[in-house]
Amino acid sequence: MATFGTLSDRLTETFKNLRTKGKLSPADVDGTVREIRRALLDADVALEVVKEFTGSVRERALSDEVSKALNPAQQVVQIVNEELIGILGGQQRKLEFAKKPPTVIMLAGLQGAGKTTLAGKLAKWLKKEGHTPLLVASDLQRPNAVTQLQVVGKQAGVPVFAPEPGNGVGDPVKVAKNGVAEAERKQHDVVIVDTAGRLGIDAELMKQASDIRKATNPDEVLFVIDAMIGQDAVNTARAFQEGVDFTGVVLTKLDGDARGGAALSVASVTGRPIIFASTGEGLDDFEPFHPDRMASRILDLGDILTLIEQAQAAFDEEEAAKVAEKFRTDTFTLDDFLAQMQQLKKMGSLKGMLGMLPGARGMKDQLENFDERELVRTEAIIQSMTPAERQNTKLLNGSRRLRIAKGSGMTVTDVNQLVARFEQAAKMMKTVAKGGMPQMPGMGPIPGAHGGKKAGAKKKGKGGSRSGNPAKRAAENAALAQGVKPGAPSGGGSGFGLGGAGSTQQAPSEEELAALQKLLGRR
Repeated sequence: MATFGTLSDRLTETFKNLRTKGKLSPADVDGTVREIRRALLDADVALEVVKEFTGSVRERALSDEVSKALNPAQQVVQIVNEELIGILGGQQRKLEFAKKPPTVIMLAGLQGAGKTTLAGKLAKWLKKEGHTPLLVASDLQRPNAVTQLQVVGKQAGVPVFAPEPGNGVGDPVKVAKNGVAEAERKQHDVVIVDTAGRLGIDAELMKQASDIRKATNPDEVLFVIDAMIGQDAVNTARAFQEGVDFTGVVLTKLDGDARGGAALSVASVTGRPIIFASTGEGLDDFEPFHPDRMASRILDLGDILTLIEQAQAAFDEEEAAKVAEKFRTDTFTLDDFLAQMQQLKKMGSLKGMLGMLPGARGMKDQLENFDERELVRTEAIIQSMTPAERQNTKLLNGSRRLRIAKGSGMTVTDVNQLVARFEQAAKMMKTVAKGGMPQMPGMGPIPGAHGGKKAGAKKKGKGGSRSGNPAKRAAENAALAQGVKPGAPSGGGSGFGLGGAGSTQQAPSEEELAALQKLLGRR
């Protein structure tokens, strides 16, 4: 998560230095705690939270649980992880629903925190969970706030109650109260009330929010806060807590590049749990907040559980079983590949998913350079093929590949690379589906892995070329595939101008390599 990027880098570097030590001295612990304190302060975490956090870490790191541990460095990482979970709220807290519907959820926060968009995200999430939410437009102050909520509601597939045009017209308290009545009348089981914000804390904002709370008697009041505002988050949260009070916190803009101190401060300072987090601009970039998983992400320990949940939500089990069978019977086609790729896109940002893997910070440059549009390009290539070509890639001769490249706006090289990757992946997955161990490109045979032959048994027949010249090796392998012994004399000399044993000829020319590529393309 980009918001914690710098903090994560700093902490990871700190722990890397610890791993070289077999035993930790008090000086080592003090040095580590000092680095953690600096990292947290640089991330804009509230000073009182930093003091409490580093004090607990130091006390535990100097205790017997570390000094007697077989791996003290890992033990310190574990302590920091547990303390991080603590300041993030400890246990996950879920929404509490009313025993008698509708459940009323009021959103409060400053202008610009992303309340209106978040209302749509929450509504869509609730709809997926089997609820029937109604959005209520009680932000009648901000220009076009009502229109924005109507647009967001339409995108989420959720109805919006908006009897007033807004832009300074209408009574927000009356709209909120009538919205709850409308939900009861039309049997919606959840009401989400979007309220007005201000650029800063003032008496008018607090009075309006307090009046809406009294009029609607909400089951949950969610304080929506921008994760990028740093130290100000603490003051704002305290002001709202005193003026309106709230039952939970929602963090927005966690995908931003700021320091993220709000997330690590607000739960600890207010004593109110973080319930949801908004992780991107799309309506699906929204998830329940798990303190333990967030701590793992910050410490670069990965978040496999969230990754699994996203996969389960996006992939159909029955479809997955069919695909596995296709791999096993060698009937997996580019149509199936396209369908799987489209399901993968439903999971959200690939960069975000890769970032949930343990050790992802070590792949920082690769992740930053990863182009999400690659999936769109791949889709374009496959969709430019005929149904027959998708079923059987062996039909793809030179003229067909040129047509596909033009149709998709790509190059023939792009088409060739996609087909090669697909065939290699299908071959590997077939091996896995049959219980074997695939041989990875660039790696030798895996010890103990074999395809029916005894480990260490010599392969019968002629082996491939062992030439150190890549072009010569490719040519000799091509000749072997055609049943011709490399270097064997023929009427026109040896293939592609490459001599046999003892030849002193130079590497092939560009024309010869082009001819070689053409031959390999026909195979």
